[in-house]
Amino acid sequence: MVAIRSEREIELIARSCQIVAETLSLLGENIAIGVSLIDLDKIAEDYIVSQGARPAFKGYMGFPSTLCISIDDEVVHGIPRDVQLKEGQIVGIDCGAEKNGYYGDSARTFAVGTIDEKKAQLMKVTQESLMKGIEAAHEGNYVSDIGHAIQSHVENHGYSVVRELVGHGIGTQLHEEPQVPNYGKPKHGYKLKAGMVIAIEPMINMGRKEIVTDSDGWTVRTKDGSMSAHFEHTIAITKDDPRILSIGMDNG
Repeated sequence: MVAIRSEREIELIARSCQIVAETLSLLGENIAIGVSLIDLDKIAEDYIVSQGARPAFKGYMGFPSTLCISIDDEVVHGIPRDVQLKEGQIVGIDCGAEKNGYYGDSARTFAVGTIDEKKAQLMKVTQESLMKGIEAAHEGNYVSDIGHAIQSHVENHGYSVVRELVGHGIGTQLHEEPQVPNYGKPKHGYKLKAGMVIAIEPMINMGRKEIVTDSDGWTVRTKDGSMSAHFEHTIAITKDDPRILSIGMDNG
């Protein structure tokens, strides 16, 4: 069942998304060599709570932390730990918040200090692919049109799309229907309708698409050890252009 949200509901989702966007911006200001992942997690939790919201990930299916923090070859779902950031790393941070019964979700990949050109290009193409997916998210198009736009852009640059992990509907639950894969053929799956709210989140590997899960049961990394990047926005389908709900001052 795919929910069609009222204008009021979309505004409530947007407020939760804004808290997430502000949290990611704050984290971006604190990303630096020597900063602990535990400290970043605390900064995020404190800010979310200060806004009258709660961390959406903490406790979700047993996940222990506010943020998912994934470094270099880690794709997603990394558990913040007592490890310090190092020069040249790329760090994917996924963040969610719930306020007044509605959820927001967004992710960004950050550079730690100066990164090499290959990592910078991976981040650039992944973020571009997110925007290509959003551009395809028009009423009357299909869910698979989003994935096709992402996949085409990414593979044209020689990268691969993770298959097992996908975007999703969002609203009164963190994960709702429909699933939103980052790959596929056009004109398949759900037809997009005004009022649908979805999270689009390409997870893109520099090498092969295959992934493995660590013994902690959460951290997903590339099977071949190649770098991975992750960007995500929550959007609303409208009668006109898609509306990005999780866009902040500096994370568009």
